[in-house]
Amino acid sequence: MGVVTKAIDDINREYLEIAYAENDRLFIPIDQADKISKYVGGEENEPNLSRLGSVEWKNVSMKVKKETQKIAKELLELYAKRAQAKGTVYNQDNEDQRLFEESFPYEETPGQMKAILDVKADMESGRPMDRLVCGDVGFGKTEVAMRAAFKAVQSGKQVAFLSPITILATNITKLS
Repeated sequence: MGVVTKAIDDINREYLEIAYAENDRLFIPIDQADKISKYVGGEENEPNLSRLGSVEWKNVSMKVKKETQKIAKELLELYAKRAQAKGTVYNQDNEDQRLFEESFPYEETPGQMKAILDVKADMESGRPMDRLVCGDVGFGKTEVAMRAAFKAVQSGKQVAFLSPITILATNITKLS
């Protein structure tokens, strides 16, 4: 319904006001707004409002709880399987890797260096890698990827490198 100011124990705070059926209201402190989300659906699929604490409310809450527990169980099983899975153990860096990395013209940022070391540690661990390297344009993600690709090739593996832009693809071709 919007934001309202309420005084509780002589302290004024702002709350989000949420409407339920039959004029029920729920007030969420603004600093806890991240705990709610807006209903997303078409106008033809408007949600049915129920009263807080009603049987319908309890049934929906129980259904959500059971579904959440099911998802949590599936995730735990998935992570347990991944923890047991064996991956490729890539070779440790050698002289060729060192020379390749020295050929890069820019000095690595601390964040980039951490990403490089973390990716290499993942590659040498023997576990399947679950890592996403992300950052703004021009902050060296390609150099991190090229080091990993070189390491994979040095361990006898094939590498495919997909590039969204021509200039990047051209520069990668020059490196290889």
